[in-house]
Amino acid sequence: MTPAIDLLKKQRAEHRIHSYEHDPKSASYGLEAAEKLGLEPGRVFKTLLASSERHELLVAVVPVAGTLDLKALAQAAGVRRVEMADPQLAQRTTGYLVGGISPLGQKKRLRTFIDVSAQALPSMYVSAGRRGLEVELSAATLAEQTSATFASIGRAAS
Repeated sequence: MTPAIDLLKKQRAEHRIHSYEHDPKSASYGLEAAEKLGLEPGRVFKTLLASSERHELLVAVVPVAGTLDLKALAQAAGVRRVEMADPQLAQRTTGYLVGGISPLGQKKRLRTFIDVSAQALPSMYVSAGRRGLEVELSAATLAEQTSATFASIGRAAS
């Protein structure tokens, strides 16, 4: 198991685990998850890390079919600007590998923001902490387990 799944079990949070055979050649981990699990891409969310001008790492959870709006994230976090975090720093801080970073069970608790689109869904899917492993849960459960804030931080793919 992974720290994300261990956390959900320990908290007795309602969730379901889904696994699939990860293809190392896949261009997008999130879109691969949606395709292999037969899901609408709007229900699968990716976990991204951004760094503020104060070097604070922030977690952003946005639909895999779109992108992260860095300006909107900065505004939601109350900072001047953010940029994508260095992948090595993201891995060291969360304890997860890129492509398998879960918003749950990270080594260090970081401020987390979930795109508001998740609230309209019956359930959402996020990485369970390993490539090829997703966890299905409600947006409310994810927010509760990560102390997250909902904000309009996702942008539809153009």
